[in-house]
Amino acid sequence: MMLIRPVQEEDFNEWLPLWVGYQEFYQVAIPEDVTMRTWERFLDPHEPMHCEVAVQGEQLVGMVHYIFHRSCWTKGDYCYLQDLYVPSEMRGHGVARALIERVYAQATAAGSSRVWWLTHESNETAIALYDRIADKSGFIQYRKLLA
Repeated sequence: MMLIRPVQEEDFNEWLPLWVGYQEFYQVAIPEDVTMRTWERFLDPHEPMHCEVAVQGEQLVGMVHYIFHRSCWTKGDYCYLQDLYVPSEMRGHGVARALIERVYAQATAAGSSRVWWLTHESNETAIALYDRIADKSGFIQYRKLLA
């Protein structure tokens, strides 16, 4: 039996390896001070940043981070699904789909008009799932790193 729920303060020691695993997957290293600020934001009810975790038994088996933000195109906020991670041994068991569906439900409850996300073009496993549960926008991302 799997449960999807908001992250809790006592989850930090189990969430952190998921967060590190996500970074390793994308070959990045986010500084510790940024990680700690991100964690604080998840626990602050006034922040638009959220974290949900998948729990099986007593163990966290996946995580999703999402952020509500304004849009010039709609009255309702958009919901950006920023990070989604399930350890390799848990992939193919519906964890990622359940986490995404939880974000859909949270965004709907908050009055959002859309949930959106990005993935790397090489992430074929994830793309196979995303193609079944969402629509490709056709947009290409451009960015300029400032800091």
